[in-house]
Amino acid sequence: MFDINRYKPKFWDHHDLSAGPYKPLFNFRLIWKQSVFLTLSVALIPLLFLAAMDYRVTQKAEESEILLRTSRLLSNTRRSLSYFLDERRFALSFIVLDNIYDDLADPVRLGQILKNLQSGLGQWSDLSLIDDKGVQQNYIGPYTMKNINYSDQDWYRDAVLNGSTISDVFMGFRNVPHLVIAVKHQRMDETPYVLRAALDIERLRELLSQLALSGQGDVFIINHKGILQTPSRYYGHVLEKMPFPIPDFSTQTQVLERTDPQNRQVIMGYAYITGTPFILMVVKHKHELMQPWYNTRFKLLLFLSGSILIILIVVIGVSTYLVNNIFVADQKRVTTLHQAEYTNKLASIGRLAAGVAHEINNPLAIINEKAGMINDIFLFRKEYQSDTKLIGLVKAIIQSVDRCAAITRRLLNFARHIEVSVQKVNLKGIIQDVLGFQTKEAEYRSIDITVDIPDDIPEFTSDRGKLQQIFLNLVNNAFSAMRDGGNLVITARLLADAHQVRISVKDDGCGIPETDLKRIFEPFFTTKTSIGGTGLGLSITYGLVRELGGDIEVVSTEGTGTTFTVTLPLEFNGKKGESHACSTGG
Repeated sequence: MFDINRYKPKFWDHHDLSAGPYKPLFNFRLIWKQSVFLTLSVALIPLLFLAAMDYRVTQKAEESEILLRTSRLLSNTRRSLSYFLDERRFALSFIVLDNIYDDLADPVRLGQILKNLQSGLGQWSDLSLIDDKGVQQNYIGPYTMKNINYSDQDWYRDAVLNGSTISDVFMGFRNVPHLVIAVKHQRMDETPYVLRAALDIERLRELLSQLALSGQGDVFIINHKGILQTPSRYYGHVLEKMPFPIPDFSTQTQVLERTDPQNRQVIMGYAYITGTPFILMVVKHKHELMQPWYNTRFKLLLFLSGSILIILIVVIGVSTYLVNNIFVADQKRVTTLHQAEYTNKLASIGRLAAGVAHEINNPLAIINEKAGMINDIFLFRKEYQSDTKLIGLVKAIIQSVDRCAAITRRLLNFARHIEVSVQKVNLKGIIQDVLGFQTKEAEYRSIDITVDIPDDIPEFTSDRGKLQQIFLNLVNNAFSAMRDGGNLVITARLLADAHQVRISVKDDGCGIPETDLKRIFEPFFTTKTSIGGTGLGLSITYGLVRELGGDIEVVSTEGTGTTFTVTLPLEFNGKKGESHACSTGG
């Protein structure tokens, strides 16, 4: 199961209750948030702004390029269609100028002309001659259409009125979609007649199908009423109504963005073909046209996302690292202040103990003197010499005075070494002095204390006061861990190189859990908060051992006991050991 607390920085839930009016300076979570926010703002805002600008510019550039390509395609295709239709209209104009009416009325001659047209200008459906009444006088083609009257046809009236015409696509008498090209001419008597040719729309469709269209494009022709003149890929068949509105007239090629009936964004281009009823239309799906840009955009966004993720990781990691270092430095500062306060308290207690012991020594000396005098008087007079009970009471007073004197001497001896004093020390004497303070508690709790310090351990140079504090802390820690009836074993051995001495303090108490074993030397770490543990005892002990040039190790099994091992040099070199940021169990 995922435990988020394992990944929280040390400072995340820290609250400094002693910060006073400077609380914001020690709100490390707020400092972390400000650091992350400011750094991310400086790093990401320019990056995102440039990315947004580039995104917009490249999108506009791609869209402009699409519109330009579509416009160019339309212009080229319009010229091709105009040339195609004008070429056939000019061919008919040449025929009427090169042949008289009687020649055109001759089926053989007209048939030869159609054959020449088909071989030179591609497929022509048919060719016919129409008189001034609109009646077809000669017809060459696949249909039976002689003597048909075209006087009511729009294309005929337009040809007579304007001299020539190109019709839009219609079914006509043949009931097949086609368009008509017609030119007017006059006979010798100035009687007008019309030469007419029909073109199948298949030729137009072939011409349009040759275009290379991207984006699932569709190209088709409509007339000015929006009727399809060639089939559309998506929007209907020939002679059906186009679903788009009829585009506004323009002499220039126009390209617009529209939404088709399927609600798709399309690029629609159109061009009016001059001299014809036709409008050339090109419709492309914008999504398909933009697909290469979408692919590039995806890669850019992926790169941008990766860059942002890396920036986030680096900023959060660096901010966490820096703020955590600030927090650790602040904790070391606090630890140092507490240790100084703790040392001052110890010094004050030592001075108080020395004062009390000194004051007690004066009445003790008087009591001892008077009790000795009483004892001498009792021994001098014969009537009291035989009173063993009375003599025993006097001796009990003298023994109690001696015991009190020994206690006050021990207090004076301990207090005298609160200040730094490097001198020759006797290890066994220091241990006995420390245990002297615990004798009554050991008797009360039935704790058996075993001291195994060989006589071959020589006196060595060290700080007596610090040694007393080290062993007093270790013994107090052992007493706190043991139940009544426990065993405390203190042993010392001279190492083989004869330059170090190793002292072990072993108890059979509750032991230390494995999860706490690595933290017991950390400042303020304690498992005895319910009984007033400060979390400084073992931390200070560790610091004192390192100051004396030694080392301290711990081995513990939960439920079995704990052994602290202190290794000290026999010669004090005056160098302080490295600092340590571990927690106390004391």
